[in-house]
Amino acid sequence: MGNGLQGTLIPVRANLENFRAFELGLLGTAYFFGFTAGCLHGPTLVRRAGHIRAYLAMTSVASGIALLHPMFVEPVLWFALRIATGYCFAVLYIIIESWINERADNRVRGTVFSVYTIINLTVITLGQLMLGFADPNTFVLFAIASILVSFAALPVAFTAAAHPQMVHQVHPRLKDLARISPVGTAGCFAVGLANGAFWTLGPVFASDAGLDTQGIGLFMSAVVMGGAIAQWPLGRVSDRMDRRFVMLIATAIALGAAIALTMLPNSGPDTMILAGFVFGMGAFPLYPLAVAHANDNARPDQFVEVSSGLLLIFGIGAAVGPLIASLVRQVAGMPMLFVFTASVHLMLIVFILGRMNLRAAPKPEDRGDFADAAIAAATVAQYDPAPTAEPEPEPAR
Repeated sequence: MGNGLQGTLIPVRANLENFRAFELGLLGTAYFFGFTAGCLHGPTLVRRAGHIRAYLAMTSVASGIALLHPMFVEPVLWFALRIATGYCFAVLYIIIESWINERADNRVRGTVFSVYTIINLTVITLGQLMLGFADPNTFVLFAIASILVSFAALPVAFTAAAHPQMVHQVHPRLKDLARISPVGTAGCFAVGLANGAFWTLGPVFASDAGLDTQGIGLFMSAVVMGGAIAQWPLGRVSDRMDRRFVMLIATAIALGAAIALTMLPNSGPDTMILAGFVFGMGAFPLYPLAVAHANDNARPDQFVEVSSGLLLIFGIGAAVGPLIASLVRQVAGMPMLFVFTASVHLMLIVFILGRMNLRAAPKPEDRGDFADAAIAAATVAQYDPAPTAEPEPEPAR
C-alpha cells in the first residue's frame, strides 16, 4: 500500500515542483532500474543477511527514503532515491514470495499465489486512492507512505516461523529467449515500454487533464482494477485457442483505449476513469499472456529460466519506456503519453500478425495452463523445480 501511494504521489508532486518532462521520465526509469537490479542481486543479499534481517533492513530503508523526498526536492536526489526504492521493493517481494512458496505445497500453491496476487493488486489500488487524503504539496502523504512501509515490518519482526530455503538464483540467457518465443519476448518488452511509461506519467497526465487529487487516485486505481478483472477471463480463453490471438485482442483493447484517452483528454473525470479502466483491461493482462505463450514453446526444464528472462526483458522496457515517453511529452505535450503507448501496442500487433504467418501455434498437448504462467508472471522470485541451494545457516548469536 505504501508503494502504491508513492507510485502516484511522487510524479504528482514532481509535476507540482515544476520538474521538467525529461526529469519526470527519469524518475520512472530510476525506479524500474532499481527494481530490475534488485531482482538480479536480491538473492545474493538475502543469502548473506538472511531472510528476516534482509526484510527488516529493506523496510527500514524504504520507509526512510519516503520521508527524504519532501525534505530535499532535487531531481538528482529523487532519481537516486527512486533507484533505492525500486531495489528495496524487489528484495521485499523476493523474500515474501519465497516464504509463501515454502509454506504452500503443490496442491494449493496456485490458489495461494492467486490470492497473493489479488491482495497485492488490491492494496496497490488502496494506496493510490489515498492520494486524496491530503495535499500532495505537504509532508503528510509522504509520512503516511513511510508509516505504511514501516508497519509492514511488524509481522516478520515478531514471527517465530523458520527461515524458508534460499531462493535459487537463475541466470537467464536472453539470446535464447528470442529463439524460444519471439512473440513472448517482444510482448514482455512492449508491456514494459507502455506500462512503465504509464506508471510514471499517468498521474501527471490525469493532473494536466484537470483531475483533482482524488480523481487522479481513482483514475490510476481504475486502470489497475481493469487489468485485475480482465486477466483471468482472457487467460482462460487463451487456454482454448492460439494465445497470440488473445494477445492481439488485449493489445487492440489497450490501443483503442489509448486513442480515446488521447482524443478526449478534457472530457471529464467519469469518461477518463472509464477509458482508463478499459486501458487496464487490455494493457495489464498482456504480460502474463506473453509469459504463458513463451512457456508453451519452452521445455519444462526451461520454465524458470524463461520466466526470469522475461522479467528482465520487462524491466529493461519499463526502464526505457518512461524516458522515451517523457521526451515525447516534452516535445508534443502530455496527451502524447497515450500516443506513445498506442504506438507501442500498434507495433506489437503488427509483429504478432507477422509471427502468426510464420509459425504455427503450439499443439494443445504442449501448452501449459494460464494460471501457472500468471503466477510466474506476478511473482518476482523464481524457483527451480529441483533446487540445489543449501539450507540457510542460522545467523550468528
